[in-house]
Amino acid sequence: MTPSEWAVLALLDEGPTHGFAIARAMAEDGEIGRIWSLRRPRVYYAIETLTREGLVLPAKTVASRTGPHRTVLRITPQGRRAVAEWLNTPVEHVRDARSLLLLKLLFLDRRAADPRALLNGQRERFERIAQRLTTAVNHASGFDHTLLSWRLETATAALRFIDTVIEAGAAAQDSGAEQRAQRD
Repeated sequence: MTPSEWAVLALLDEGPTHGFAIARAMAEDGEIGRIWSLRRPRVYYAIETLTREGLVLPAKTVASRTGPHRTVLRITPQGRRAVAEWLNTPVEHVRDARSLLLLKLLFLDRRAADPRALLNGQRERFERIAQRLTTAVNHASGFDHTLLSWRLETATAALRFIDTVIEAGAAAQDSGAEQRAQRD
């Protein structure tokens, strides 16, 4: 599926809603649009695709004060399983960290879910990529060396980011445990 379809499906996994609300969340200034923005017609196209695939179903129609009736959508059990798997599967390419990985981290945060499994898996995947790139850079010349160096630096930066997020999560967890111990 496309990142747009995943984002729409993950939003519907949070609870039934209508396309207009999804479009608002995915607008450039919306909660999800900060990471992955989508214009209203593309939101409805994604909804059609998800419905056709059996991942989303219309639940009911409600009146609107500002326009036509709205169809409230709900995720199917198959859609729910797909989102759960997607949220915990590392992205394939370093270039997808800015979009797909951040989307997954955002949706995990919105669920108050622990991102460590995703982040640890992502770290392993990016570490293998960085190791292959290090070997390739050492044997490259000309523009190939330039390109591979860029890719290696990007992979290294992504690894630093992942480590920072893991450390911040561990520190927050330690702080929470300490606060609970003080209350008890």
